[in-house]
Amino acid sequence: MGIEENKAAIQRLVDDVFNGGDLSLIPELVSPNLVVHVIPEYRGHDGLRQHMLETGESFTDVRIVINHIFAEGDMVASRWTASGTHKGELFGIPPTGKKATWKGISIYRFADGKIVEAWWSKDMFGLMQQLGVIPMPEQD
Repeated sequence: MGIEENKAAIQRLVDDVFNGGDLSLIPELVSPNLVVHVIPEYRGHDGLRQHMLETGESFTDVRIVINHIFAEGDMVASRWTASGTHKGELFGIPPTGKKATWKGISIYRFADGKIVEAWWSKDMFGLMQQLGVIPMPEQD
């Protein structure tokens, strides 16, 4: 697969799998040997499904929008914005019912036409501030 096909695969992963909830597409887009470098680390199809289920339980209406997407060689990077309502436990934090928006950057590596490795970085500090877990800075 080429650069444009890899970018399209990431767009499908976000639109159809993350936002659309179509978990049946995971084997088509993702290697069974997937490693997602995030805390906690996720591995394989089951690991990705686990992440999606956990996120969906914490934010039942979560939506992700890709703001920018770049690719070179076997790598694709995206800058994204997610939003949702905190309706389930998140890292031991009980539901707050608050709406939140957070941003992140994801980098994906492809091999044999599938995602084999991913690095996800998101603004957890800002998210925790919006949920009221970490106080917002005082304004002068």
